[in-house]
Amino acid sequence: MKPDVLKMRSFDFPPPKGGGCDLLVIAGEHSGDEQAARMVAGALAEKPGLRVCAFGGEKLASCGAQLLFDMTSFSVVGLVEVLKNYGFFKKLSEAVAGWISEYRPKAVCFVDYPGFNLHIASLLKGRGVSRKGGGSVRLIYYISPQIWAWKASRRFKMASLLDSLAVIFPFETECYADTDLDVHFVGHPFLSDSYEPPVKYGADGEILMLSGSREIAVSRIFPVMCGAMERLAGERAAAVYPTPRIKKILEGELSRRPALSGRVRLVPNGGAPITAKAAMMSSGTMSLACSLEGIPGAIVYKANPFTYLVGRAVVKIEYLSIANILLDRPAWREFIQFDASAAPLARYMGDCLSPAARAKFAGYAEKLKSLLHAPPSLSASQWLIRQAGG
Repeated sequence: MKPDVLKMRSFDFPPPKGGGCDLLVIAGEHSGDEQAARMVAGALAEKPGLRVCAFGGEKLASCGAQLLFDMTSFSVVGLVEVLKNYGFFKKLSEAVAGWISEYRPKAVCFVDYPGFNLHIASLLKGRGVSRKGGGSVRLIYYISPQIWAWKASRRFKMASLLDSLAVIFPFETECYADTDLDVHFVGHPFLSDSYEPPVKYGADGEILMLSGSREIAVSRIFPVMCGAMERLAGERAAAVYPTPRIKKILEGELSRRPALSGRVRLVPNGGAPITAKAAMMSSGTMSLACSLEGIPGAIVYKANPFTYLVGRAVVKIEYLSIANILLDRPAWREFIQFDASAAPLARYMGDCLSPAARAKFAGYAEKLKSLLHAPPSLSASQWLIRQAGG
């Protein structure tokens, strides 16, 4: 990420190569970039002539999409942080909508990131560009917002803006049953035959430190994890980073903790699978990957205090981790906000290192897989080709 990217107030995106664009993908975070790239790669394998452009990241670029702007070069979460950067997001969304209005791809596929993506969808409808606004561009959406957790009424707005939605949890189709939105369950990407887990359990492995991909959140979460590691004498850890800027944050924190010198190694995301015997995780995509592998551990999360209090007032779920939500129990204990402190986290992580803990969490993983393992109506790639006019 360039240090001044959030200060940008004007954007100049390149035109599509080859004279046109069949599909534009908009993925605003590292996890979305990764999931979108897997789907696009499958679509291009079936239909090599598909012309794909993307506002995304390096994963989409490497799978064959023309990258117009790196959306993973910044990462903002939380009410306070978003408000601080409101001008940036307003200009960016207007510029993206302007590109779509000018070059008219056959379809635009939004991936997760609902606040930003649904705003663009609204702009396109208002400008008469999208089909729901009287235009020609199909608006489709991959990975539903968690409307079953909060903002359930958002489904009606989505139905008024979108032409089709692909969901990754079997129960999500029912969430839209009272709308006229075209919804397809396409299977969870972590249970597909081609999926290779980034982590695996091993009794002789390290403790994973997964503090996330959002810089502000990482700066709050990683110190708690480091404090716990200081108390877990003799244990070694692998701290995963998705970007050079996150790596710099981790290095800065470790430099202030001589007790961890030589005990915590930094590992780039996306390399060879990491063998772990336990994990301290933020609540992102990687936490579900660890949960499906039955790796014992905890969820750790800290937000801006005001953002947290507002969130607690509007979110209607008891747990933060998707694994715990699906299991309807705190299988992976959650150390959230005011409860996120090093000493109790260290005690709990110590308990996670026993053989009995491994057996218990392996059982949780099997239950998770049974909940998520349902036959999709079609694959994500097939859905994408169909919606892009294939």
